Amino acid sequence: MAIVVVGGHTRNIGKTSVVAGIIAALPQYNWTAFKITQYGHGLCSANGEACACETASHAVAITEEHGAASGTDSARFLQAGARKSFWVRTRQGHLAEAMPHIRKELERAENAILESNSILRFLQPTLHLSVLSYAVADFKPSAQYFLDRADAIVLTSADTETTPAWPTSLLQAVRGKPVFAAHPPSFSSEELTQFLLERLAAARTLGTEK
Repeated sequence: MAIVVVGGHTRNIGKTSVVAGIIAALPQYNWTAFKITQYGHGLCSANGEACACETASHAVAITEEHGAASGTDSARFLQAGARKSFWVRTRQGHLAEAMPHIRKELERAENAILESNSILRFLQPTLHLSVLSYAVADFKPSAQYFLDRADAIVLTSADTETTPAWPTSLLQAVRGKPVFAAHPPSFSSEELTQFLLERLAAARTLGTEK
C-alpha cells in the first residue's frame, strides 16, 4: 500500500485542501484519509473546546466520518472521494496513544493519506509532501524538524516571487526539492498529480510501499 503524508509549516495555508485535491485527482487509489489534530493544554481532544478534564479518557479521540456534508475537514475528504475518513484528536504530545488505532486502520486500507507533521515520528511514508506558503512567516517546530525529509514542496500561495521571511536554515532545507503549485480553487495541478503517479508507481515497482 502507499502511504502519503501531507504536512505544512502552519495553520490555514491549505493543507486540508491539498489532501482533498490529491484524493480527487487520484481516485483509483481508494484512499483512507486521516486528519490529525493535536490540542494544547486546557483544550479537550474530544471536541476541541476549552475544558479542564485532563483525564486519560480525554487524551485521544478518534472519529470515523460517515457524512460528506457535515462541514468538517474529514468530511471534505469523503467529498473528494476517499473511501474512509477519520478525524484523530489528541492532546499535544499524546499522538503515540492514538497510533495503535491508526495502524489498525492502515492495515485495512488499500492506500492512505494523512494530514499531519507529527505522524512522521511514527511512520515512514511512501511520500511526504510539505505544504508551504511564502505569504506566511510562522513556521511550526514540528514542520521545521521534518522539512528536510520532504519529497516535494507544495506551494499554496500565488506570490511565489516573494522571498519568505524564514530562517536561512529552512530555506536551505527546501533547496533542490521538487516544487509544485497548488493554488485555489482546486489546490492541485497536473504537474503535482503526475509527480505523485510516477513516484507511487516507482515505489510499487521497487517494493518500497509500506
